[in-house]
Amino acid sequence: MIDLRGIDLNLLVSLDALLAESNVTRAAERLHLTQPAVSTQLARLRQIFGDPLLIPAETGRGMTRSARALTLMEPLHAALKNLEVVVRHQPAFDPHADTRRFVIAANDNATSVLGLPLMERLPELAGPRVRIAFVVADQPSVAERLERGEIDLLLGSERMVPASMKARKLHDERFVFAQRKGHPRGTAPLDLETYCALDHVLVSTSGGSFHGFMDEHLDALGRERRVALSVQHFTLVPELLANSDYVSTLPARFARRHLNQLDLFELPFEARGFTLFLAWHPRNHVDPALVWLRETLTELAAA
Repeated sequence: MIDLRGIDLNLLVSLDALLAESNVTRAAERLHLTQPAVSTQLARLRQIFGDPLLIPAETGRGMTRSARALTLMEPLHAALKNLEVVVRHQPAFDPHADTRRFVIAANDNATSVLGLPLMERLPELAGPRVRIAFVVADQPSVAERLERGEIDLLLGSERMVPASMKARKLHDERFVFAQRKGHPRGTAPLDLETYCALDHVLVSTSGGSFHGFMDEHLDALGRERRVALSVQHFTLVPELLANSDYVSTLPARFARRHLNQLDLFELPFEARGFTLFLAWHPRNHVDPALVWLRETLTELAAA
């Protein structure tokens, strides 16, 4: 059994960096230490754990984590993050007086629908020392980034929320049909035949697809539409529609933010929507600052 009394906490911080980088030089840069200093720490860690931890790669370039190192990575990082929360914990959070930087991951639909109202109201909700960064919610890496503490909150549909995270439902969303004002189709209610005959812009958040949720519904009806353009960002669509005869099927809350450019219509078929969730790591459940931000976003969603 390892005697924790003989371990300097800084060694565990260095071990976390070494296991993450699998490279002494990069770990030293991350820790703001010299390479010899980190090499000395690695030697000490090998002695403590009775394991090489990092092994020279067979190719002769770089290093490979040992089996013991692989089992240490996740619990060690989680323990250090929990310790960081303990050290930084404040019994209360005053957004007008305290300093805090928040990172929220979201796609551009969620950023537009909830992020923009939050940014617009931030001067009245918090003081100048509260800062918020929005980053892209990349599904393959979002769970790891929440685990590592690089992201504080995730705004996303149910399929985006990792099972290991806590989550809160913000609202149910449905889809509407959008076209520019003065579109040659006119403003009559939309029928299925017309919907399928028009040139559509599809938002493919994964990038490059010409077959989306609406096409799945049309497949079930034995119908097909023409998807003329595929873009990766919702925010491109309103301007594109406003200056062309293309049409698009968009989340209703997002589309309503562009009523000065677009006319909106009900879809001519039943289509499932999605639910927007707010998610966070369990260790941050009682963090007063994140409680404040979660409640603020919940209120904005309700409004």
